[in-house]
Amino acid sequence: MKKHGSIVKLSRQLGIALTPKAAKVMGKRDYPPGQHGASSGFKRSKMSDYKIQLLEKQKLRAQYNIHERQLANYYATATGKVGNSVDNLVQLLESRLDSMVLRAGLAPTIYAARQYVSHGHITVNGKRVNIASFQVNLGDVVGIHASSQTLGIFEDAFERNMPPSYIALDRGNKTLKLAYLPKREEVTALQCEVSRVIEFYSR
Repeated sequence: MKKHGSIVKLSRQLGIALTPKAAKVMGKRDYPPGQHGASSGFKRSKMSDYKIQLLEKQKLRAQYNIHERQLANYYATATGKVGNSVDNLVQLLESRLDSMVLRAGLAPTIYAARQYVSHGHITVNGKRVNIASFQVNLGDVVGIHASSQTLGIFEDAFERNMPPSYIALDRGNKTLKLAYLPKREEVTALQCEVSRVIEFYSR
């Protein structure tokens, strides 16, 4: 999803830092933008259930940088599968190629991860894949294309990072795999009440 406007402003609207720059700004101004931002804050006690659900949906979309239609489709797939719908939804989102690039530490933000994929820097099973939403399956090998491995952004990426347990790094071969499908509580980087998103779409 192309981002129009300020990511810092969006971060302040949602109450979550989407980039390191946003985190720095929010350290000084941890309230929504606008004339009444400081006085309104994020007082959930004053929000209706619908508004809370909407806010959580917006948070989820922003953190994975996806369109409304994409999230609605993920919801439909997640609720159509056997098992916990919250876990199913998170697993679908976490197995996106750009999400894996981010979680593995190869990119500083989801926006950078999407750019790296779309520019052809990332491979799956040895072949270039330039679709950020590509679903990575268990056993698929994700790597950096040979022509991109000497770029400064990737040079020591595999040495310095400690990804979550569901992403297995092969530091010697500079590749990674989805070791298993994580449950919601294992995705600690995700700032969202996913159950509220399920409630929003199930109304």
